[in-house]
Amino acid sequence: MLKRELIDTVQIDDGETLELFSHGSDFMIVLGYNELMSTRMRFSEEQLAELTLDRLEAPRPRILIGGYGMGFTLRAALARLPENSQVVVAEISEKIIEWAKGPMAELTGNCLEDPRLDLKICDVAALIDDANDGTCAKFDAILLDVDNGPDGMVRADNNRIYSRTGLGKARDALKPGGIVSVWSAAPDHGFRRRMQEARLDVEERRVRSRPNNKGAHHVIWFGRTRGG
Repeated sequence: MLKRELIDTVQIDDGETLELFSHGSDFMIVLGYNELMSTRMRFSEEQLAELTLDRLEAPRPRILIGGYGMGFTLRAALARLPENSQVVVAEISEKIIEWAKGPMAELTGNCLEDPRLDLKICDVAALIDDANDGTCAKFDAILLDVDNGPDGMVRADNNRIYSRTGLGKARDALKPGGIVSVWSAAPDHGFRRRMQEARLDVEERRVRSRPNNKGAHHVIWFGRTRGG
């Protein structure tokens, strides 16, 4: 029987530790007793990109992805986007990118070398602020998967991104008709209300974690700017 093997660890805010494990040909990133992501359950993170792009009308979108993770959302977006599009990825942990280029290089493929990618090692909130103050261009879509959902389990600072004020900043960083999409491992009845209070028109979808209609139900919220 295969055993789960610890490959590497990295400390994050508040002294918490992220651990990268392998289990046969699969990988998983774990925080304490919580498995944050796994190569066995990628479908909902891919759908975060697929379903967002389905809702966009921009011919060559400029999108922001908050959280690289294992790259499932990024690769799904790159597979769909035409030339001259741009994907900005904000990943706060450089170690996550080291894992992508090292132990998980086969999974990563060449996505980190794609000319449409602009990878930033920073908090996604900083890029949202840059779009608001004119330091960088606004986005057609902002895809947020920087935690296990809107409860800020991994980093307490993530709560500000998912607050009504943070959602309002994300809204203001979008072009007219833009979409902010949020992935969550579980339902959050108050979060939909916060999105509406941030003056977003909200759609909620439940998506399986595996493409064979099995696995846990995850949630994706889509908030469109009003008047777009």
